[in-house]
Amino acid sequence: MKLIAAILTGLVALEHLYILWLEMFAWTTRGPKVFRSLPKDMFEKTKALAANQGLYNGFLAAGLIWSLFIQDPVWGNNVAYFFLGCVIVAGVYGAATAQKSIFYVQAVPAIIALVFRLLS
Repeated sequence: MKLIAAILTGLVALEHLYILWLEMFAWTTRGPKVFRSLPKDMFEKTKALAANQGLYNGFLAAGLIWSLFIQDPVWGNNVAYFFLGCVIVAGVYGAATAQKSIFYVQAVPAIIALVFRLLS
């Protein structure tokens, strides 16, 4: 169970590293293909805003990765709980304010990882 929890936590971290890359470095190239609901002319105008969001996603990924390397299981779980909770809150907020699919793409994987963490 602990291995599955660690793998799921790692997958959530990888997802947020992908979001970091997308928002910080590929916003004007790959962004329009991923975020089809936004008008294409908005990507250049919102490049700095997207990069800022990407940076925050990088912090989430860094915290989740950090939790995987902490030797003390209680401390490692607490760090993972915190960062998975942050991802869940961000996913719920994003779904409520921007796009409903954010809940399924961001919050649901973090909820599943959190459940496995709590059960391990």
